[in-house]
Amino acid sequence: MKQLLPSLFILSILLSSCSSIYMPSVPNTPMLTTKGEIAAGAHMSLKGNFNFNSAYAVGNHVALMANGAYMQNEKTKKDVKNKAIEIGGGYFNTFGPDNNRILEIYAGIGSGKSDRIFREFDKNDVLISSDNQKADYDKKFIQVNYSSKKRDNLRLFGVNFGLNYGTALRMSFINTNNFYRNGVLQANEDNIFIEPVFFTRMILSEQVQLQYTSGS
Repeated sequence: MKQLLPSLFILSILLSSCSSIYMPSVPNTPMLTTKGEIAAGAHMSLKGNFNFNSAYAVGNHVALMANGAYMQNEKTKKDVKNKAIEIGGGYFNTFGPDNNRILEIYAGIGSGKSDRIFREFDKNDVLISSDNQKADYDKKFIQVNYSSKKRDNLRLFGVNFGLNYGTALRMSFINTNNFYRNGVLQANEDNIFIEPVFFTRMILSEQVQLQYTSGS
């Protein structure tokens, strides 16, 4: 009989920075252990970058994933719009004395769109220049996740919450298409990004967990 264990990670804080027009999304870290498991997570960064990750274990060691990201942040000096989708699949396995450590290896493809406007003002707050950068991009990625379901305890307001930890290392290969700067076609980007992240999960229930993520 298949075992369905849906997990919803209702909040994630991602600390990131990037000078490229490409904006990294939150790597999918489902922590799957057996066939039939489902993991789904919604993540929001401090800058308003919303991500949704999902994964399903189609076999005892094989899983599929689908991810999406959306951001629209408009400020006086900088506007950022970004959206992206990813699909992939890979291998997972448990190990250790109690089989509570998890190794996951995934690869996939994706695409996205980015539109940024940078503004410069003089000391009287009069706009003196603006720089608009817009591009579509294609993405290939490979990532390795290591996590543990061994629980530490955190006591808050008289209630014990379980904690577990993990890390992910993703390598993304980015190629932009139709890269325009102020309406003028530019040479396209062809870059490789190393994206390490570390995460801590607080177990609110068997179905709901709170995740804090930090990374590149």
